[in-house]
Amino acid sequence: MSRQPRQPRRPTFTTTSYAILGLLAVRPWSTYELARHMDRSLGRIWPRAQSKIYEEPKKLARHGLARAEQQPVGRRPRTVYAITPEGRDALATWLHEPGAGPALESEQLLKVFFADSGSTADTRATLRAARAWAVERNQDNLAAARAYAAGEGAFPQRAAQTLLVGRFLTDYYRLVAEWADWASTLVAQWPDEPHNATADPAELTETARRAAWSEPDTGPDPRTA
Repeated sequence: MSRQPRQPRRPTFTTTSYAILGLLAVRPWSTYELARHMDRSLGRIWPRAQSKIYEEPKKLARHGLARAEQQPVGRRPRTVYAITPEGRDALATWLHEPGAGPALESEQLLKVFFADSGSTADTRATLRAARAWAVERNQDNLAAARAYAAGEGAFPQRAAQTLLVGRFLTDYYRLVAEWADWASTLVAQWPDEPHNATADPAELTETARRAAWSEPDTGPDPRTA
């Protein structure tokens, strides 16, 4: 009995692969340019892509989704990657399926969750750091928002898409800052030992009211109430 020929193994592309492919759909980039742009844009919503920046374009090129071209820059040539028609088809196929939702990962939130094993001073410091993080991360976001509002943002032809992500990041950073302010107000009333703290019944009720936003016919959105 003759053996069936082994089918070639299909390459596995990750979300990071498609993130880089998406950037190549905007314009050709060198890996250096990709790294800089990803730090300013994709690094805020898909930070894992940064660690793969120098290997993923080569992988895409090996499988025909991108092409590599040597360009002279001074005495040293650089490699510039551009998307191919096959790459555009692959990107469109990936975009056709809804993606997974966000995965929240916050060391500061974890420390607040276990605050009863530390001191109230520790928790206050963590909350201050959380607010400072939100303010710091929003600086670039604010600059970008003002630039687009003035018609001076990068890649203005993509402003409609950038607006959607920009509003999410704006609301997210604001959420963290406002939460840190609210939590700090409550923690200011705690005793020195967090395990002796008690929850405010009114705040428990308010949290339950806010959590009901997903139920039908619950009245106005608690975020705007």
